[in-house]
Amino acid sequence: MKLGAAMKHCLSLSDYSRDEVQHLVRLALAIKAAPAKYARALHGRWLLMLFQKTSTRTRLSFEIGMGRMGGRVVNMDWNTSNFAISPLEYEARYVSTHMDVIMARLKRHEDTRTLAGHSQVPVINGCDDRFHPCQALADLVTVQETAGTFEGQTLAYVGIHNNVANSLVLAGSRVGLKIILVTPEVNPSAHDEALLARLESEGAIERTLDLRDAAARSNFVYTDTWVDMEFFNDPAYAQEKARRIEMMQPYQLNARNLGDSQAYILHDMPIHPGYEIDAALVDSPRSIIYQQAENRLYAQQALMLYLLGEAPL
Repeated sequence: MKLGAAMKHCLSLSDYSRDEVQHLVRLALAIKAAPAKYARALHGRWLLMLFQKTSTRTRLSFEIGMGRMGGRVVNMDWNTSNFAISPLEYEARYVSTHMDVIMARLKRHEDTRTLAGHSQVPVINGCDDRFHPCQALADLVTVQETAGTFEGQTLAYVGIHNNVANSLVLAGSRVGLKIILVTPEVNPSAHDEALLARLESEGAIERTLDLRDAAARSNFVYTDTWVDMEFFNDPAYAQEKARRIEMMQPYQLNARNLGDSQAYILHDMPIHPGYEIDAALVDSPRSIIYQQAENRLYAQQALMLYLLGEAPL
């Protein structure tokens, strides 16, 4: 399906209104509650999944999600395709002639934007160095499902300020979910001080380095890896990895640091126990990590339905 001038992408939630984000959350929960209703909603449609970064949840959620709605999927690896050797705009123009929607998991946000700029079909940012909107949508679904509302809810994000944090603050600002950032380190490619300053002035976010206090005032506490997945086992990154681990250890999610907080525990996975989170918390009664991961499926389905015009606002 070629949407022409009316085509919408999902590169960042900054392009989505409050009504659109809430619509996607409601739609995801509706799909989860009655999946059979959507079994042929995308029959005959094709999804291209383009991977430059490794993936577990993104691949499963998009591939299964498309299949459960009657669509079909082509999985393409950047490094074993001509995307690795040809100008991106040429490959984008070609592949989009065959596809109805493209999900791209790339290393650089600039490349995600270039892909979208030359595609004839909607492009979904499946994660890049600046944003991870798909994860943030699933996080909102999980908060809504757990708390029943965004009103009066506070989420503390603890760790490195990265692409997930960027998308989370944007997502929270769209639905009234307050975000407390406990992020002593910032990935340079994800840093957007203008965005954070604006959201802070609006009261949508708060910044602090007091983890225990933030946890005590939050309904949800969320953490993520201290080292991006493409660098975690890279020998060339070993020195920086060691520096981050030493610096971030006081911010590990564990019983001591959380104190008396009864907040639900979130983690977008993959998990590195003993680093950003103590293994005992992963399967604790307060952990909703696997529920959060499962909700990636329904969030992706909702997003594809919306972008392909099958679930308009």
